[in-house]
Amino acid sequence: MRLSEHDRPTRTHYVILMMAWAGWLFDFYDLVLYTFLLAPIGRELGFGRPEHAWILGVSLGATAAGGLAFGSLADRFGRKKVLQWTILTYSAGALMSGLAGGLPALLVARIITGLGVGGEWATGHSLVSEVFPPRLRGRFGALMQTGAPLGVGMAAIMGSFVAPAIGWRLTFIVSALPALMVTVIRRWVPESDVWVEASATPEGRARLRPASTLPALFGRGMASRTLRAFVLTALNMSAYWFTFSWLPTYLREERGLGVAKSGLWILVIVCGELAGYMSFGLASDRWGRKPAFTLYASLMGMGLLAITIGWDVVSSDTRLLLASTSVVGIGTGTWSNFGPFFSELFPTRLR
Repeated sequence: MRLSEHDRPTRTHYVILMMAWAGWLFDFYDLVLYTFLLAPIGRELGFGRPEHAWILGVSLGATAAGGLAFGSLADRFGRKKVLQWTILTYSAGALMSGLAGGLPALLVARIITGLGVGGEWATGHSLVSEVFPPRLRGRFGALMQTGAPLGVGMAAIMGSFVAPAIGWRLTFIVSALPALMVTVIRRWVPESDVWVEASATPEGRARLRPASTLPALFGRGMASRTLRAFVLTALNMSAYWFTFSWLPTYLREERGLGVAKSGLWILVIVCGELAGYMSFGLASDRWGRKPAFTLYASLMGMGLLAITIGWDVVSSDTRLLLASTSVVGIGTGTWSNFGPFFSELFPTRLR
C-alpha cells in the first residue's frame, strides 16, 4: 500500500513531515538572515543601499533558478537524495557568506544560498504532497510551510541578539550547521513511493530525465497550465517580498512609527503567518484550493489597504494597527497552497 493510500498518517508520514519542515525552517532562515545583518555588513564592507539591493535581488532571483534546477533533478534522482543536496547547498552559501571579503564574494555566496532555498522548497513540498493522503494534503503541506515564519523569527533573534555578541561573520558560519541534517535524512527519511513506482521501469526512468521533463512542461496539454501556475506564483511572490521588504521602512520612515523600531511588528507578522499557514491547510482541504487561495489573498490585500489608504483610521489605535498588520500575515497563508495544489495539477514525472 502506498503511503498516500493510508486512512490516517503513520509514524513514517510524521518523520517525513518533520524533516521537510526542519529543512524549510533553516532554509528560509538562511535566506532572510541577511536582512537582519544589513547594518554590520554595511559598516565593515562599506555597503550602501545599492549594494544591499543587488545582493537581496540576486539571491531572490536565484531561488527561482534553484527551484527549476533542483526540481528537475528531483524528478530524475528522487526526492530524498536531492533534499540532501539542497540542504548542503544553502548551508554552503551561509558558510561562504560568513567568509566573504567583498561584494563579488558575497554575491556568489547569496546566489548559492538562493539556489538551495528554491530547490529545498520545490523538493520538500513534492515529497510531502506525494506521501500524504489527498484529503489531508492541504493541512500537512501547510504544517510544512509554518517553517517559514519560524525561520523569520529565528533570523530576527540571531540578528538582533546573537550577532551583536559574536559578529555577523560567525553568525553566518554557525548558520551552516543545518548541513548536519543530511546524515539524519540519509538514514531515516524514506523515498517517495510514488516516485519509486514511476522510476521502476526503463521507460519511466527515461521520462524522468531533465532533458525530457523540462520541455514537457510546455508541451501539448501542459503549456497553458504551466504558464498560469507560473503567473500565479510570480504574483504571489511579488506581493509577499514587496510587502515585507517595504513594510519596515514604510512604518519607520514614512509613518515614524515607534513600533517598527521595537520589532513588535515582526512578532505580530510571524504570529499572523503561523495562523494563516495552519488555517489555510484546513480551509483548502474543506473548501478546495482555489476558494481558499482567493479568501486569503483578499485578506492580505485588505490588511495592506488598512495600513496604507486607511492609515488615518488604524493609526489612531496601536492595537488596531497591529491587528491590521496581523491580517497581512494571515493572508500570507496562500503560500501553503502551492505544494498541495501544484502536486495535484502536475503528474509525478513533472512534479
